[in-house]
Formats: sequence, C-alpha cells, structure tokens
Amino acid sequence: MDALPIEEALPALKQALLSRTEAVLLAPPGAGKTTRVPLALLDAPWLAGRKIIMQEPRRIAARAAARRMAQTLGEAVGDTVGYRVRLDSRVGPATRIEVVTDGLFLRRLQADPTLEGIGCVIFDELHERGLETDLSLALVREAQLALRDDLRVLAMSATLDGVAVAQVLGGAPIIESAGRMFPVDTRYLERDADGRIEDVTAAAVRRAVAEEPGSALVFLPGVGEIRRVEERLRGALPADTDLVPLYGDLAPGEQDRAIRPAPAGRRKVVLATSIAETSLTIDGVRIVVDAGWMRVPRFSPRTGMERLQTVRVTQASADQRRGRAGRLAPGVCYRLWSEATQRGLRPFGVPEILDADLAPLALELAAWGTRDVTALPWLTPPPVAALATARDLLRDLGALDDDGAVTAHGRAMSALGQHPRLAHLLLRGQDEGRGALACQVAALIAARDLLRFPPGQRDPDLRHRVDVSLNETRPVSGAAVDRGTLAAVRQSARDLRRRLGVRENGAVDSRDTGRLVAMAYPDRVARRRPGGGARYRLSGGRGATLPEGDPLAAEEWLAVADLDEGAQDARIFLAAPLALADIEDLFDHRLVARDVLRWDGREQAVVARRERRLGTLVLEERALPDPASEAVRAAMLDGLRALGLDSLPWSDGLRSWQQRVQFLRRHLGEEWPDVSDPALLASLSTWLGPYLDGVSRRAHLDRVDLASALHGTLEWSKRQKLDELAPTHIAVPSGSRVAVDYTNPDEPVLAVRLQEMFGLAATPRIAGGRVPLLIHLLSPARRPVQVTRDLASFWASGYRAVKAELKGRYPRHYWPDDPLVAEPTARVRPRPK
Repeated sequence: MDALPIEEALPALKQALLSRTEAVLLAPPGAGKTTRVPLALLDAPWLAGRKIIMQEPRRIAARAAARRMAQTLGEAVGDTVGYRVRLDSRVGPATRIEVVTDGLFLRRLQADPTLEGIGCVIFDELHERGLETDLSLALVREAQLALRDDLRVLAMSATLDGVAVAQVLGGAPIIESAGRMFPVDTRYLERDADGRIEDVTAAAVRRAVAEEPGSALVFLPGVGEIRRVEERLRGALPADTDLVPLYGDLAPGEQDRAIRPAPAGRRKVVLATSIAETSLTIDGVRIVVDAGWMRVPRFSPRTGMERLQTVRVTQASADQRRGRAGRLAPGVCYRLWSEATQRGLRPFGVPEILDADLAPLALELAAWGTRDVTALPWLTPPPVAALATARDLLRDLGALDDDGAVTAHGRAMSALGQHPRLAHLLLRGQDEGRGALACQVAALIAARDLLRFPPGQRDPDLRHRVDVSLNETRPVSGAAVDRGTLAAVRQSARDLRRRLGVRENGAVDSRDTGRLVAMAYPDRVARRRPGGGARYRLSGGRGATLPEGDPLAAEEWLAVADLDEGAQDARIFLAAPLALADIEDLFDHRLVARDVLRWDGREQAVVARRERRLGTLVLEERALPDPASEAVRAAMLDGLRALGLDSLPWSDGLRSWQQRVQFLRRHLGEEWPDVSDPALLASLSTWLGPYLDGVSRRAHLDRVDLASALHGTLEWSKRQKLDELAPTHIAVPSGSRVAVDYTNPDEPVLAVRLQEMFGLAATPRIAGGRVPLLIHLLSPARRPVQVTRDLASFWASGYRAVKAELKGRYPRHYWPDDPLVAEPTARVRPRPK
C-alpha cells in the first residue's frame, strides 16, 4: 500500500490526543485523512476498546470511506469498519469504526448524550459547514464538557480556518499535514454569455477527451444540467468511454458504479454535482471540467420558504475541484470562466446555518433541552430572526409549548429524523389511520420529483405522484417516470412504514393527500381568489399561481407542498386538493372568528361581516346584523380617507371659511388651528367623527352637517373674532360690500371697480390692521387695470395714465380729475345732487 502524506502527521496527532481530549487536523484533499486517521487511532490506549465514530456529510462518502478502510484491513465492510447511512447499514458486533452521516449521528446523540461505548468522535470535512455538522459539533462539545471529559473529539478539514475550530474546542492543538497533488494545468475557457451551460460544458468535455488521456470528472450545478449534458454527449464520445452520472439522490449501486475505476482499456466521464468535491477519490481521473456553478439552499424568514439557488463556486471549491485532476497523476482542469472572473470569486462559502431553514435545528435544540442558544459553543451562531421563525413553525406544529419547551409530540418528531413538517405529517397521519399514505406522501415530498416533463410543461398535482409511486399507473400525458427516483421513494416509504409500525398492505387512498399536506404546511393552505383563474391566496399571506389551464385550478382549496419564492406570486410546484371540512377539522384550534367592518371601495359603503379565518384566509363570512356604531364610524372614516375631503358636501362659503382660518394661522400664529386639507384629513376622527352617526355609504355624505363639524374646530372666542379679523366682505366707499378672496393666504384680494373706491386714500387692512389687502382695481368691464397694495400711491401717480387709457373706451363712465375728492359710485355716474 502506497504511503500517503497524512502518515507524516499521524505521530503528532496521536500524541495530541494522548495528552488532551481535542485536536484539529488540517490536511488538503488527497492527503488520506479520511481513510487513514481512524485506522491509526484504533490502538490508542485511551480508546480502551471503545468505538470510533466518524461523521461524514454525505452518504456516498460514508460508504466509500468504510469500503476503503475495510479493504486496507483485508476485511469485509461490517467487520472492523462499518457504516450507517439513511436506508442502509453495514455494522456488525465486532465493528470498532462506524462511519455515519450527520443526521444519523444526531439521532444517536439525542438518544444517548453520554455516547456510551464511544471513545472518539471524528468530524470529517468540517469545512463544508453543513447545518447538521455545525450543530453536532456544538452538542458534542457541550456533552464532552458536562458528561464525558474522557471523550476525544477530532475535527478534520481541508480548507477551514483551524484557529476558529480550535477555539470552539477549548484551544485544541492544530496538526497540519502536507498534501500530495501532481501538477494540474488550468485552462480557462471563457463561456459565451449567450451559451447554455449544457452546450458549453458538452463542447468542453468533447474537447478535453480528445486532447487528454484518462477519465474525466465534470462538475455541474444540479441533476437537470447533468441529464441535459448526458443527452448531448450520448453517441458523441469515443467508443472506449463510459458516461455515468453522480449525485446525491442516485441509487447506491449507481453511485458505486460512478466512483469505481474504469475497466482495463476503458475510461469514463463522470457528470457530477458538488458531491464529488471532497472525500471521494475516483481512480483514473486526469481531467476536470468545471462549469463553475453550484446549488446551495437559501431560506427566507419572510416567506418561510427554502429554495436551492444556483450560485458561482467559491475559490475554495474551484481549487478543490481542480485538485481532483491531480490526485494520482498530472492532470488538466478546464474552467468555463475567465481568469478575471476567477479573481472575483468569493474565497469561501457561507456556512449553511446562516441561510438554511432552521426548523430542524430548532427542534434538535429543544429536544436537547437548550433554551439559550448563545450558551452553546458555535462555530457560527444561528441568526436570531430565522431561529424565531423556526420556533413559530414548531409551535404551530405542536412540537413546542408556549414557553418554547419541547412537547411529547416534539420529541416523537425529533426521533423520526425527518424535517419537522414531515415528521408531524407522519405522526398525525398515523394517528388518523392514514399511516401508509402519510409515509408515501412524506417520501415524495422529501425526494426529487419522480416525474420528468418536457420544457414548459408541468403537473403540480401530488396525487398523481402518489398513484404512480404506489401502483405504477401511467403518469399524465407528456411526463416520464424517473426510475431511480421512483425506487428511492419506494424504499424511503418502506423504511418509514417500518419505523412507524405501519402495515405494508395498509389501505391507501390518494384522495386524502391534501389533508396530509395541510398538516405539514398549515401556512400553505390556499384558497382560489375571486374572479376565477389560477391565482390563489395562502394562509400565510402570500399569493401563488398554478399554470394557466391546469386542472387543479378548478379546486377552490389546495394544500401546497412546494412552491418558489417569486417576487410577487409564487409558482406552485406541488399541491393537492383540500376540502373545507378538512380545514375546519385540522385547524379548529387555529380558526379565528372576527367581526370585520371595513370600507369597500367597490360598494362605496361600509361592509359589516362576521368572518372565520385561518391566517389570512377567510373560510366563511356572513352579514353582521346591528354592527356597533363606533365600528361603523371608524370604517366610514377609513372610507373618507380613501375618497378624500372633496367627497364631503362643501359649499363655497365653507371653502371660504377654511381659507380665512388658514389666513389667520399664517399671519397671527398657531393659536389658530390648521384646517388645511392634509391637516383635516389627518385629524378626521376628531372633528368629523361625531357627525357621522347613521352614515355608512358615500351616498349618505350629503347628510353630514359639515358646517357644524368645521366650526367645531374653533373655540368659541375665536369664532367671535373670525369675522372681525378675516371678514368675508369689506364695505367700500360706494357703499357696496365686496367679498374678500382668501385663496392665497399670503395676499387676500379685494377685487372692486375703480369708481367704487374714489375718495379712499388708504389701503384697507385686515387681521387687526396687520395685513393690507391686495387691491385689484377693475375697469367697467370688470377687468383688472391696476393691482396695488398702496392705494394712495396709485391715486397720486397711476390714476392719470389709467384715466387717459380708459376714458375714451368708456366715455359714459365717471372719470374725475381728482379721485380723492370725487364721489364714489357703483353706477355709471354718480346720482345728480
């Protein structure tokens, strides 16, 4: 067996774990840490015959690591070395090293916090910073400090900041190992901005296979891209080249086929997701083609939805992928981006705990008994907002009580190892005698869609998947069944039935699918919006849509299992019909009866209804007899705010009154109230509310005593002073009473015929003499001939020019030489004396 670089670091690692109980091992990919370290620790004196548990983030890596170590010992898997992954286990009575996935390790830790019989826990590939790995490390460290001071904890990573991990582990020593990588020639093939990733990748693979020897490992973001590249490469590769996919949901046998060496005289092209970045060594790989993208989970606390997003790889991931070409011999890496893009890549990825759905973590913490999450030794603590959202969901599902403590139902949910939503579905479904269907539905929701559709076509009806998975009925027209996913769904459902004790031949009726989905997703009960179409409102408040013309759109009520987080309405990917009776039965404790009085813009009236609601959804409503007058008044005020003040029965006199008060406020100060439209609208309930009794429609507004309501904004003393300080009319020398225009509160206007002002030397003033009126002197045709604030100046210097201009035009009218001594008149000429 060839020596691996990690061998040189093993003495220091053994000594570190002999002298203390924690250590950090940093070793680049290919050093051999995953398969050599557990074997090297088997004879440590502190182990004393107990087991080593090594946690791996991925099932395929766990199986491969166990298989490689067993081969090293010349044994079968399940003897000294075994593994436990979901739906598969190879462990025997003599097993000393168990390689387990993080979810199964959490189950074991929750069941036995002392980890009896275990002497060492190894966290492999810690740099991936998965949610369950971060949580497991925090809980193991707490258990070590409180219950097992002899437990060894070893954190192994390829790229992680070792100092941060060492601090979490109480200042653990850091042991570093050199890697072994042959030279890798990196070639940047800048992708055409308009080129589809599948076309560009397929072209790069054809070129690489033609130019270079050895097998190729091709990194793509997801299964869809893998399938499309596979279609493009079928028949386009040399006859000696096998084409195989590799992704997480692939059947174990197919995964093993992908990582086995190619037969003698042949080579292979492996189309893989980021699952192949670390832990796995695929013999014979000399070529890496990297499309440069990866899929990561992103959770929105606002919507309560998690989606996989396609993002650029980080520099660390790109380097890990590149290294795969130089594990066993010199190789070449084709990167489908430019060197400039490479320089702009983020150095490292974001820990999953910062972006993921935290409901599983919150349930695990509650089951562990943790109330104060900040007290745990986190590498990165969970975000407060996302954790609060997760706990709200768990309360809705009955997993937590009002104080945040785990309930008996919550403990049962945690023991299942499923997402809390699905665990709740399974337990409630079993309680109702629908256990077999619950297992089938949970398996389908957790898996990749087993139906494949042509571009632009989809069928969101979950019942069709239930029928196909149970009976192999033909799917809807145009859909194909993914046989690998179908097999995985059936195996998962069988395992769930076994764990719940559900009979294999239990009756299953897919018509109950919607009821079960609603149990898991109480925030995604949907009701079709008025007006028909395929638009729905969710009980959580968001909008959602089905494809136009989809048969499900005929259903008024749906339970939605999967949808995206659109900017406006989300697209529904998986749903099932739901009966109103099921909603009332399932959520009786959450239904809220409420009397609602609101302004209806379409009816232009106050509408009074008694509603029953689930979240934002109205399940039932009926007219409310004799609503409280205060509530009607409040709703009417809302209507007035929407309609605006112009909807009130204003007269010219009331508008003038408003302008006069505003004039006095402008010139005499804030002792006079603000009665502008914005101010009146803001204080509507105060001044107008008492006058709205019996008013519930726009048509009733003519009944409102608007004058009394407005006058009530002035105290009595100011009402008395209003006419004195801001008179509606001014008596002019002719004897006429001329209206004052207060439209502009800075300059009230007195528009009067010039002849009516003869004999008046000074400009009239208002507001206690503070403000002169702006005089508009009018011609006999009532057109302004002069605008002035200084009447005396006009008589002295401006009158002669006006007289000269107008006397010939209006000869019958009175044009005296001296206007200050002339008799004023409202007639053509003064009356003869």
